[in-house]
Amino acid sequence: MLTAIIDYGSGNLHSAEKAFQRMAGEVNAGEVIVTSDADTIARADRLVLPGDGAFPACRQELVDHTAICEAMEQAVVKEGRPFLGICVGMQLMASIGREYEDTPGLDWIKGEVVDITPSDPAMKVPHMGWNDLVLHQEHAVLDGITSGDHAYFVHSFRFDVTNPADQLAHVDYGGNVTAIIARDNMIGMQFHPEKSQHTGLRLIGNFLTWKP
Repeated sequence: MLTAIIDYGSGNLHSAEKAFQRMAGEVNAGEVIVTSDADTIARADRLVLPGDGAFPACRQELVDHTAICEAMEQAVVKEGRPFLGICVGMQLMASIGREYEDTPGLDWIKGEVVDITPSDPAMKVPHMGWNDLVLHQEHAVLDGITSGDHAYFVHSFRFDVTNPADQLAHVDYGGNVTAIIARDNMIGMQFHPEKSQHTGLRLIGNFLTWKP
């Protein structure tokens, strides 16, 4: 069993690598590697797409790494292998991003990435720090997670899903801010599970044993 954390130039992946390797050992989920090799990504049993920074820059990095994009499309969309997008990696699953300029996303889950506009002007953007999850529905990756469990966020834009059924959880930050999305074999988390202590590690472990 191989889980590939995709390195497409989006930032330091060390903390994610360590958290996934730790949980893979605990749940007996095989090997976890960070890779930019398209052939390795193509044969991986599970794929993780992280992302830090601006949506257009991360999207351009994927465009520039054509072989990685093609390997992801084949594995996730055509073959249905489990996929997890983290932070901007989740946002890239959208139809379009509105950060700085309109930028097409992967269009794997319908919706758009728009700026966070809290109802209370005193609330600062970026949304940074711990916030309590509000769960909408059951999902295998949410096993052992309940509303009120908290996760660590750092972002200025939010995923506005077209179909409410694709939103598994949100947090309240002057309004509904999407925290977790999912459809079929795909799931995304706006927060950083690798930095979210017990909650994040539980979610990582669940993903590594998830059979969509």
